[in-house]
Amino acid sequence: MRRVLLTLLAPLLIIGCSGDGWRTASRESAGIAPDPGATPEPIIQVYAADAWGWRGIFAVHTWIAVKPSQADSYTVFEVVGWRARQGLPVLRRTQDLPDRYWFGSRPELLLDKRGPGVDDLIEKIEQAVENYPWKEEYRLFPGPNSNTFPAWVAQQVPELGLELPWRAIGSGWAD
Repeated sequence: MRRVLLTLLAPLLIIGCSGDGWRTASRESAGIAPDPGATPEPIIQVYAADAWGWRGIFAVHTWIAVKPSQADSYTVFEVVGWRARQGLPVLRRTQDLPDRYWFGSRPELLLDKRGPGVDDLIEKIEQAVENYPWKEEYRLFPGPNSNTFPAWVAQQVPELGLELPWRAIGSGWAD
């Protein structure tokens, strides 16, 4: 039985561990998000990409990007676990590409809201970010982790209508 299990899992682990290392993996734009300088309307986008390395076989990493009306850049909110090892909060808020590859994995757009009423939703998201209770905590499983964060924001801002994929392991931690 062990031999059969190893035979089935070995190719998956090899595939999940192959490719670029984290230092050289792409962090470029996937070309999904509109140019903020050419788009005056407010935008909220939520993305998911395969988690880095072998974890990507089973799980995704999720993040939220917002651009208020007339802003010329996006603000990205996400939880990044290895920040804790550097003595930093795991909750990261930065001006960044909203649709960047997650260490080589192409992002998938989960939610895209634009236009009237979106500035109000952005304010509610920013308030939820400020109140996120696990800014300094990270556990790969069962959570809190990178998927707990957008799930928690979705609970605080239900009118966002965010539903995370089943591979967003840790999203149930927010319940």
